[in-house]
Amino acid sequence: MFALERSRCLSRRRAQYLAAEPSAPIPGLVRERGFGARGLLLLVTALSFLSRFYRLAEPGHVCWDETHFGKMGSYYINQTFFFDVHPPLGKMLIGLAGYLTGYDGTFPFKKPGDKYGHHHYYGMRALCATLGSFLVPFAYLIVLELSSSLCAALLAAVLLIFDTGCITISQYILLDPILMFFILGAVLSMLKFNAVKDRPFSLTWWKWLMLTGVNLAGALGVKFVGIFVILLVGINTACDLWQLLGALDVSLVEFGKHLLARVLCLILLPLVFYTALFGIHFIILNKSGPGDGFFSSAFQSRLIGNNLHNASMPEHIAYGSVITIKNVRTAGGYLHSHWHLYPEGVGARQQQVTAYLHKDNNNLWIVRKPEHISGDTAQHIRHGDVFKLEHKETSRNMHSHQHEAPLTKKHFQVTGYGINGTGDSNDFWRIEVVGGQNGDLIKVLRSKIRLIHVATGCVLYSSGKTLPKWGWEQAEVSCSPYLKETMNSLWNIEDHVNTKLPNISLEVLKPSFPEILLESHVVMIRGNSGLKPKDNELTSKPWHWPINYQVIWWLNLSSLVLYMIFSSITAIYLQRGYLPVQCVRERAGIVQNGARQVLLGWLLHYVPFYLMGRILYYHHYFPAMLFSSMLTAITWHVLLQSFDLLFSQDAAQRVYKIGMMFLVLVCMYRQGCPEAWYIGETEQRLRQRMNGHRTTINRQEGSLPIGEHFSGPGHSASDLWVTILQGGLQDRQQRKVAEQRLIAKFGTHREGLNWDLGFMSHYR
Repeated sequence: MFALERSRCLSRRRAQYLAAEPSAPIPGLVRERGFGARGLLLLVTALSFLSRFYRLAEPGHVCWDETHFGKMGSYYINQTFFFDVHPPLGKMLIGLAGYLTGYDGTFPFKKPGDKYGHHHYYGMRALCATLGSFLVPFAYLIVLELSSSLCAALLAAVLLIFDTGCITISQYILLDPILMFFILGAVLSMLKFNAVKDRPFSLTWWKWLMLTGVNLAGALGVKFVGIFVILLVGINTACDLWQLLGALDVSLVEFGKHLLARVLCLILLPLVFYTALFGIHFIILNKSGPGDGFFSSAFQSRLIGNNLHNASMPEHIAYGSVITIKNVRTAGGYLHSHWHLYPEGVGARQQQVTAYLHKDNNNLWIVRKPEHISGDTAQHIRHGDVFKLEHKETSRNMHSHQHEAPLTKKHFQVTGYGINGTGDSNDFWRIEVVGGQNGDLIKVLRSKIRLIHVATGCVLYSSGKTLPKWGWEQAEVSCSPYLKETMNSLWNIEDHVNTKLPNISLEVLKPSFPEILLESHVVMIRGNSGLKPKDNELTSKPWHWPINYQVIWWLNLSSLVLYMIFSSITAIYLQRGYLPVQCVRERAGIVQNGARQVLLGWLLHYVPFYLMGRILYYHHYFPAMLFSSMLTAITWHVLLQSFDLLFSQDAAQRVYKIGMMFLVLVCMYRQGCPEAWYIGETEQRLRQRMNGHRTTINRQEGSLPIGEHFSGPGHSASDLWVTILQGGLQDRQQRKVAEQRLIAKFGTHREGLNWDLGFMSHYR
């Protein structure tokens, strides 16, 4: 009985505690929200800009992924169509920054190490540095909003100000600082909106709600990983609406208004903004360029300079038509043949049939009638009809048989066979329109078709695999016995010539905006998932990222573990029904509410990478690192404050100040010049390499990265030092991972020392 009564009592006390109104602000909060907070905000913002803009113009050559995103900025300036796996906002901003600062879009951005010379590249780097600099004040304000502590906010800012990786990634023409700007902008706007929930539908309430939606669209408009911050805001919004639904003083009509406002600002507004980005993207990039081949023939007809733009041709194919056939998958090639034969040992020694990415006369095929069909008038081909394809240049028929394909196992070989269009029964193909019925006509550009080999029942297939040199490194074409519909087995008619049929303008076949919007997303998603590492390319795994060899990243990782322990203790403490004093209640609220939101942000921006099959790099961790740094600041603030439960007030305050000062000093600690790390070198080879580098430095050979760096002000050969890593590195992949960590730690991309990996990597 006593136990039951005690349990009921504890339950009532816990319910009273959970239902209690938010506690009054902690002492000093008004002061922290006033001049002191604004002054510190200005200070950390100034330090952030100084650290990001310091020597921003150096090195004066292309570094790392600048070769991609700088080139894409040039494409916008020149209005040249290109393809990228990311949405367009980041590249449009880079191009706009270059245009406004005098860059004319003529630098080729061919490879890392190319000198910029007289080209105005600074403006594009300045855009990224500016947006990267705002990450620090954003993090400061987010932590201040969640913890109501100037010290915690300052620590979060210091963590980002002095993080080498965060500085480095903000100093180049990259998408990452732009992405992180919108991610933290969305989180800050969400928290500011939560802070004015007691003033619903006021001007400030609407402002922060709309800014949240705009930032969400911005994050997704830079990279698809922006979906993670959308999930974060979505979870927060769902919890907020659930609480509103349970508030008895809020009528259902009022709740409906809240729901409608969030749908308007967090769904419809971002959707309109995101769609408008692609509208602007398609309007600007209206000229034919290197991205044409990734898209369908109908899409290409929009582009000025493409052979399909403003062209005219018969709308439906017929017997006797001369056509080109293009595979519809991403970067699908044209059905192609040439005089060269398959070599001995590769199926039958007959004429090669391949897929070729470029326009060529060898892509032309003539649609021939089966022998039993006669007549001189043009006769349209329909869904289910049988025909032969004669290669126009060589007069051989496209043919298949049960010999094995060159590369794809269990597929049949496709060849050119016969003389002057005369072959055998293996030359017949049946055409089917996707979603079509018997009698449907075959429309150029728009109809997706499958070609079924009549004799074997296999379907014409482009695997995308590259043939050896005997196949001129073109793509393999085979005949697949597996009839499951895939993009590799779908084709469309692109060019069409038939003098017996009337021509129509392709203007009437151009796809609508919703169609090209959908197609561009399908192509981007496929391209993203198809990113695989190249030979000897440095990649990483998600579990490598948090354990990077940097003081700040190790501090973040240890703080994450510390938070888990601290949060668990707090949860157990409250679950047991203990009623804490006021100060402990405030800290428990920070741990269980504020820090938990940051932890959720870290999880959403980190864990999904374990499920991705695409190639991954260290820079994919930086959005998660932002949340990890903010969690570190909040965790240590609460932990150091909690010493007042063990010591006197004066002693606890001294511990808090000393602890915070120590953490700030740890964050400010940085290595000197990022000299060199050699992995797995023998002592003799290391000595020889060191002597060679010192000679380069003493001769001031500025043409080499190491000479250019050490010949600068304040450097000499004595600055060069080397550490050898040998223990625990069992294979080449482990050495590559270790090198990647060292590059991130010392920021050697910034110094130009390892732009070609020639200085940093020397493997046995």
